[in-house]
Amino acid sequence: MNNIYSYWNSVWSDIQNNQKQHFAFIPITLYVITIPLSLGINNLMLLLLVATTLLSYKKWQVGSHIVYYLFAALFILSAISYFWSVDPERTLKTIPRNIYWVLLPILFVFLPVFTKEIKQAVLKYYSYSMVGYGTFYVVKAIFRFIQTGNKEVFFYHELVTKEVNAIHVSVYFALAFFYFYNLSVKKTIHWFSAAFLAILLFLLSSKLIIVVFVLLFLVNYFFFTKSAQKLRMRNLMIFVLLVGSILFFGKIKERFAVELQANNEKSISHTVLEMQNQGIHIVSVYEAWNQEKFSPNDFFPGTAFRVYQARMLKELLEEESPWLTGYGLEGSYKKLEEKAIKYNVFLGNENSEGYQKKNFHNQYLQLLADLGIFGLLLLVFILVILVKNAFSLKDFVPIAFTILMISLFLTESFLWRQRGIVFFTIFTLMMLPKVTKQQQ
Repeated sequence: MNNIYSYWNSVWSDIQNNQKQHFAFIPITLYVITIPLSLGINNLMLLLLVATTLLSYKKWQVGSHIVYYLFAALFILSAISYFWSVDPERTLKTIPRNIYWVLLPILFVFLPVFTKEIKQAVLKYYSYSMVGYGTFYVVKAIFRFIQTGNKEVFFYHELVTKEVNAIHVSVYFALAFFYFYNLSVKKTIHWFSAAFLAILLFLLSSKLIIVVFVLLFLVNYFFFTKSAQKLRMRNLMIFVLLVGSILFFGKIKERFAVELQANNEKSISHTVLEMQNQGIHIVSVYEAWNQEKFSPNDFFPGTAFRVYQARMLKELLEEESPWLTGYGLEGSYKKLEEKAIKYNVFLGNENSEGYQKKNFHNQYLQLLADLGIFGLLLLVFILVILVKNAFSLKDFVPIAFTILMISLFLTESFLWRQRGIVFFTIFTLMMLPKVTKQQQ
């Protein structure tokens, strides 16, 4: 009992010390650790952060970073797209979701600079909270398994619910893993937390995130650990051999080539509809890009569906050329529905919605379709700055965050979900340096 009391007393003392150094430490920590919870709770923590900032006006450190303006420009572009949207009602309804692109940068203009120590402290409590969420998910799955005997409760959306989204939670857990793994001094609790989060990543079954996670882990192990510094050339050779054997080994290379035309349910990215809800014919990647007509009985695995969506955008760009403006925020849904009807894909039934209700599941294509080339370029500029900043630091966590985001955007319209906007925006702003008036 004394040990438990001593532990929580030290935690509270640490929180108080960090709060003294940065007046927004507690509210911003609460904000990031509530991202997986209901949107109402997360918004409540945002209100706490806003109130704390306003009440602490005497401690403001006014400053900015170019990314603040890029995020604000994304919001402005999404808002004014109402005037040319092909679906203005939907665009108007969606605009409030993007307010975080301008509200969070405004807050960061006035917040004190996040020192390395404060950033690490926020990441620490965020990472421990992810372990807590993971524990809750597993315990809940165990009870469900006892009740139903269904092993699927331990995997994918069944583990975390479809609303929270297994792919998104995979990214939350991956970031927390790299925090624990990159601590210079690791205790048993840190090793356990890292191992637990790694296991959860595999249970969540997001193939792309797993592949990126493993590659990041290898890069981290071979180039960023203390022992790696002494054996850099050897590690480089081993790493090249490992990656080369995976990507270029004859049989594997042949298998990837065959996969393009194989009617196989397995896919590098998750499927958007359950196979049992419809479909007896599995569409290959080749068919998704080339077939002239489909059938409501055709089932699209994850990769094939994303190829089909990319094909639809290619056709729209050729036929209507919405390069400059796009179709308006979420206006592309209307165009995709028209294409779905034309190509006769599954349009839904009493058990499942159809493919026409799905977005591009690719953030780059989504921005191009909805906000045009300028929307896409704004995101690209933000990512380029993140990459440059991440590799200029002697810290692997910002690198992991940046690569995870770049990869996730290939298979998910992550920023078209409120949790996605909050997660990407808040961590991007935290990881970038701010130039204050005193520094100018």
